[in-house]
Amino acid sequence: MARLEDKKLFLLDMDGTIYIDEDLFPGTIPFLDAVRERGGRYLFLTNNSSRSVDAYISKLARMGIPSVREDFLTSVDALIADLAGRPPFRKCYAFGTRTFRQQLAEAGVPVTDRLEDDIDCLLMGFDTELVFQKLEDACILLNRGVEYIAANLDWVCPTWYGSVPDVGCVCEMLFKATGRRPRGIGKPEPAMLRLALERTGFTAGEAVMVGDRLYTDIASGVNAGIDTVFVLSGEGTAADAAASSFRPTWVFEDIAAMHRAWAEG
Repeated sequence: MARLEDKKLFLLDMDGTIYIDEDLFPGTIPFLDAVRERGGRYLFLTNNSSRSVDAYISKLARMGIPSVREDFLTSVDALIADLAGRPPFRKCYAFGTRTFRQQLAEAGVPVTDRLEDDIDCLLMGFDTELVFQKLEDACILLNRGVEYIAANLDWVCPTWYGSVPDVGCVCEMLFKATGRRPRGIGKPEPAMLRLALERTGFTAGEAVMVGDRLYTDIASGVNAGIDTVFVLSGEGTAADAAASSFRPTWVFEDIAAMHRAWAEG
């Protein structure tokens, strides 16, 4: 039987788990300090493909959390790793923010944001710079039959005022228009979590995925064979957990409650 006190690697979702928008949850820093003091490790995992890691480092610094590049794993990282493991595309249309395109280009992925004849793949990211032209370009490409991959398939992204449409919503629009659905890379797929184990050297039994979404965070842990903690500080509720086919190993009110259970175990 799994024991929370035995966990050494904490894979932490961010939005809704350690903060909401610019508001850090009170229990976050004490928990992170305790993990380091006990010789453990944490990684911040996010499906948000609109920002660079540098932006997250700056955001956490404003909240009083020092961090480095190696503390993060994003859906764009997992997408880049996936692309590196297959024959290269001639050119990929990067449907996302300028930062999304830059990250892909810096990793050696041939990308463009213009409709061109040699495009053979459409890569979807969370696009906070969305304009209708991108939707039209995507429909043209999908009707051509290009490969179709999404960094993540979250329906919404949480903010201080509620939620905004994320990649999943945009992909659903494109499905209604073209009948095509993408292959997803980020949570709930296991790729990000397996990449985290590979990069840190911990085993699946030593790790736990912590998040506020059943259909992404908890599902990714289940799919990767890793225990999960579902926190009620973000999108999901206890009733959701009871009804979900993706059952978390543990449920806590927030990260502070998880910290107490881990420390007292």
